Amino acid sequence: MSRKVDDRRLAVGIVALEFAAAVSTFVASTLLPIIAADLGARDRLGLLIAGGTLGLFVAMPLAGTVLRRLGAGRTLALGTVFYVGGLVVAATAQHAWVFALGQFTAGAAGGLLAVFGISVAIRRLSVRLRLKVVAASSAMWILPAMVGPAATLALEHVAGWRWALLAPVPVVLAGRFLVVSAVRGEAAPSGDGRHLRPAGLLVPAGAAAVVLADGVWLAAAAGALAAVAGTVVLLPAGTARLRRGAPAALAAMTLFGAGYGGADSLITVLLTDEYGVGPARAAVVLSAAPIAWALTSLLVTRAAPERQVPAAGLALTAAAAAVLAAGPREFAAALVAWTVGGAGVGLAYPGLYLRSTTPPASLAPAAPRREALAAELATAVITAEAIGGLLGRAGGGALASLDDGAPVAYGAFAITLALGALAATRSRAPLCP
Repeated sequence: MSRKVDDRRLAVGIVALEFAAAVSTFVASTLLPIIAADLGARDRLGLLIAGGTLGLFVAMPLAGTVLRRLGAGRTLALGTVFYVGGLVVAATAQHAWVFALGQFTAGAAGGLLAVFGISVAIRRLSVRLRLKVVAASSAMWILPAMVGPAATLALEHVAGWRWALLAPVPVVLAGRFLVVSAVRGEAAPSGDGRHLRPAGLLVPAGAAAVVLADGVWLAAAAGALAAVAGTVVLLPAGTARLRRGAPAALAAMTLFGAGYGGADSLITVLLTDEYGVGPARAAVVLSAAPIAWALTSLLVTRAAPERQVPAAGLALTAAAAAVLAAGPREFAAALVAWTVGGAGVGLAYPGLYLRSTTPPASLAPAAPRREALAAELATAVITAEAIGGLLGRAGGGALASLDDGAPVAYGAFAITLALGALAATRSRAPLCP
């Protein structure tokens, strides 16, 4: 009974953390055009949007080591100080690079806590409870999506974007405390050391090169190649070759993170620049996709996992990104397209997440190899989505920083999501002989 209670507490902590992430995401996306204009950084969008994700990814390989050496309590204290300090630096920045440094610090501090908690959850929770956590986590985006952008704009109007940027801090800290308390006493995953290999540093180094290339496309291309090489090293064997089952699902998750994560981070910039709408109407479109995602996800997780359609969902989201890239420059068209894109993610994400973290059925449930593989997949799915999001924000920000570059970025996102749909067609595990 005690184990069940602990698992439920852990599940609640993960869901609370997702709510905190939703609040932070909507605040950052809503304020992006305003921050870019105030800091004179319209041509440095990658620097503004990739800093936090870059910090998170740098922290991922360090999380287990820090927790083993400092313990959950000290790690929580250290992460809290650096998280708040980083956001204060970003909120008081007068230059884009200072803003990015603050976001990087806050992202790294949050990563020290978040990665360990989610990894433990995936390893400990049953498939049934994992699906419920995924569905509940999706639902946590509904209220922030409905209220967050409007509340952020209202606070920005009254107090300015700097205070609005700090508004999510209490919510984020509450989520972090819940997760850390739920996993207190849990040993850090022993597999963390594999991510300390030097080749793994190619991902953040390559993404940073893309962000800092500043129009030098040879440097940006070299950075992108380095990031792809690092991704191949970090993810399990067979991922790059789209081996059937979890490896192909992880490849699809990486491409999803790049395509959807990049598109979602730049949607307000696309609308204000290319569609000529104000921040309030852009915020409406920003909210549409996660609401559709959450509601669709809640519906599909009631069906059997084998009936879920990750490939079709990602293809639908790819089509939505293509419409935003080349469709009519009408507010209604953007609203419908991005709502459909969110529904596509809702169709794809639960099944894709489950397939990414499920070892082959050929392994006995109690086999040591199955338990070791489950731990590896738990870390891999976090890594895959984080890498995808980092590369999508970095690359998309670099493209969107060009003159009339936002539609080009959305064309790239559409292609990336279409490739994710192709990878997802191989995500179903092969039948046992």
